[in-house]
Amino acid sequence: MPEKPREGERLYTISELAAELGLTPRAIRFYEEKGLISPQRSSGNHRLYDRRDRARLKLVLRGRRFGYTLDEIAEMLGPAHDPLDEAGQIQRSLAYGERTLKEIARRQAELDEIKRDLQKVKRKLQARLRQLTMENDK
Repeated sequence: MPEKPREGERLYTISELAAELGLTPRAIRFYEEKGLISPQRSSGNHRLYDRRDRARLKLVLRGRRFGYTLDEIAEMLGPAHDPLDEAGQIQRSLAYGERTLKEIARRQAELDEIKRDLQKVKRKLQARLRQLTMENDK
C-alpha cells in the first residue's frame, strides 16, 4: 500500500503528471497496472501521485529511452509499494547498464564492419564507372 503523504507534500493528479511528463493518462494507468507506480486515492477515488511516483515515472521514461523493456525496468526499480532500496536499484541498474553497453559495442562492431564493406564496394563501383566512362569517351 502507498505510504501516506507527508504534511504539505505536493500531490499530482493524473492530468498534471501526464502534462508534465509528456505522457497520456492512459500510459500512466498502464504503468500503474504493471506495478511500476502505486498512486494514492482521494476520497472520491481519484488517483493522486506523490514525488516518489513522479520520480519512478521519470526513471521508467529514461529506461524506455535506453531501450529497456518494462519488465527490465520493473526489475531495476523494484515493486512500487516496497520501501525504497536505493542500493539494490543501483546494483540492478549497473548490471543492466553493463549488459546494454556490451550489446551496443557488439552492434557498433557489426556496423563498423558493414561500413567498411560498403566503402570497399563503393570504391570498386566508382573505379568501374571511371573505366566505363573512359571506354565510352574513346
